Amino acid sequence: MNLKVTLHRFATPILRARTTLLLLATVFAASSAAHAQQADSFFERYQARVTATQNEQPHWVTPLVTVTPRLEQEFRTDFVHQYNNAGKEIWNYGNGKGLELIPERHTEIIINIPPFFDRSNGESDGFGDISFLAKGRIFSRNEEHGNAIITAFLAGSIPTGKNANGSCCAVITPTLAVGKGFGQLALTSTAGGSLPATNSKGLGHTITWNNTIQYRLAKTGPARLFWPEVEFNSSFYKGGSNDGKIATFATPGMIIGRLPLVKAGPPASGHRGLGLTFGAGDQIALTHFHTYNHALVLTARLPF
Repeated sequence: MNLKVTLHRFATPILRARTTLLLLATVFAASSAAHAQQADSFFERYQARVTATQNEQPHWVTPLVTVTPRLEQEFRTDFVHQYNNAGKEIWNYGNGKGLELIPERHTEIIINIPPFFDRSNGESDGFGDISFLAKGRIFSRNEEHGNAIITAFLAGSIPTGKNANGSCCAVITPTLAVGKGFGQLALTSTAGGSLPATNSKGLGHTITWNNTIQYRLAKTGPARLFWPEVEFNSSFYKGGSNDGKIATFATPGMIIGRLPLVKAGPPASGHRGLGLTFGAGDQIALTHFHTYNHALVLTARLPF
């Protein structure tokens, strides 16, 4: 199948869905700015609560691959380019990212759009599974009071993928995430395991362990926007077709942000308005067993 025809036939719906969420996020941020001067408005109260919540935690940037223990509010989309072990090219449009909201002081919910897989051989193209994630922040201290955080995650996926681009069954994944900062240096670690709702014998269980090292180049000036990083992403397979195998990737990358786009609210509110964060990195396999290698990861986010 011609790549142009593939993109027109399959990618257009997901691009429309992402555009819709992007517009919703932009409208939400713009509405916040428009209503910021109205005393006791819904948007003013909502954003004041979000700002207060985020001011209680470190202000690190979200890594490329590892899910941050910080509570974030943004629209995010990623693009991943890789080659499988057969040498076939694969583009992952979206990478299962979407809309992130902070509805309550210690809580974040993430509603992800199914990724779209485009393969160079024209076969098995299609959407992956829809997924969700909830965060409950257990402990947090900002940079002035300890620079640390502990958060519990509960992720879930529904088997909506087409053409074998998703799982056969629903899966939930509980995870514990911790982070500690030392000046401009930030260390993050997450550990979790998959729990298939059905067919656990066939799917097995995957224990994931991710570790991230980030460094902010400066506290002030343009260099403050640059966060070089390296991540180590490991998967340990128990049961299923990959029983006993381990796959580990190193992911060096650079995140740039947050660039201010729209100022919302008076300075006293502390709300930073709509921003832009973007970055790129390369996942490099460190273990003999791996299903792909040298995956280029691109990310774009609109925090608000």
